[in-house]
Amino acid sequence: MARAPGMSVRLKLTLSYAAFLIVAGGLLLAVVWVFLLRYVPAGAGPGMFGPSRADLVDAFAPKAALAMGCLLVFGLLGGWLLAGAMLAPLTRITHATRLAAEGSLAHRIRLEGRDDEFRELADAFDTMLARLEADVAEQQRFAANASHELRTPLAVTQTLLDVARKDPGRDTGELVERLHVVNTRAIALTEALLLLSRADQQSFTRERVDLSLVAEEAAETLLSLAEARGLTIETVGEVTPTIGSHPLLLQMSTNLVHNAIVHNLPDKGTVRVTTQLRADTVELVVENTGEQLTRTRVSTLAEPFQRGTERVATDHGGVGLGLAIVRSIVRAHGGVLTLTPRDPGGLVVSVELPRAPFGG
Repeated sequence: MARAPGMSVRLKLTLSYAAFLIVAGGLLLAVVWVFLLRYVPAGAGPGMFGPSRADLVDAFAPKAALAMGCLLVFGLLGGWLLAGAMLAPLTRITHATRLAAEGSLAHRIRLEGRDDEFRELADAFDTMLARLEADVAEQQRFAANASHELRTPLAVTQTLLDVARKDPGRDTGELVERLHVVNTRAIALTEALLLLSRADQQSFTRERVDLSLVAEEAAETLLSLAEARGLTIETVGEVTPTIGSHPLLLQMSTNLVHNAIVHNLPDKGTVRVTTQLRADTVELVVENTGEQLTRTRVSTLAEPFQRGTERVATDHGGVGLGLAIVRSIVRAHGGVLTLTPRDPGGLVVSVELPRAPFGG
């Protein structure tokens, strides 16, 4: 927004310092003048009783004017230097802000000295820049991965259509089936991206939700998938009220249970779903058996398009956004997501959300 030019803050501070010094000097001279008048009787003339008031004025006025002039010069010069020294940190912060506006998020102020208002502002700005830089880098990686994942089904579709066009006598039933599979995956990926964007933007209606009922619903929905894989699902918990979006929390629970089923032992594995009520939070824990995972590997599982195992084309391997969506939903609800590898193998996923008051 265009604005009319005005005085700089440094000049305003300089004039303020000088004006304050002039007012203080004037008051001091006024006190001295009143004090001197006490010793010169009114109407007294020159003589043995000392100087008259006229003589006092002639002697005091020039020196007072000279003192006020010196105070003015000292106030302007000293105020200018003092204001410059005080505003130096603000200049560095302004420079960093302009660099950030130009797209340079790697710059940091790193203001030296003891804690004060400027140091607190600079540290807060550095923290904001660090988070922005991390978010931008994450968004860039996400965009690159999403482009790659979306390009794959499109490329496969194009290949299948080219083959069909070059070989009109080819069995169309097999072609249609493969196109259906590829198209289904593309739709699932698109819906997952939309859901992830919705969770990141926090554009949802909040209501009271019992996390234990949501977890049970997710487990019941995926029970047939677990049974088909020879897995057992156990659900244990108590009433765990929280405030949030029921559809998003259901999607979060479904993703966790689905991930626990897909990345499990080939046979006779288990999935345990537990909800607990704590002092200020409610907790959902999904634990599953499976192959052994390192902490380094587990720390990357919530990144978009990361998978605990290689994707298998014949199962419900997903699109690699399951835990990324979970993390976004948890973050949008003010919660904490924790992933921990199990010593015997498998994964423990814990979700802590703010607890809603009973009866609210």
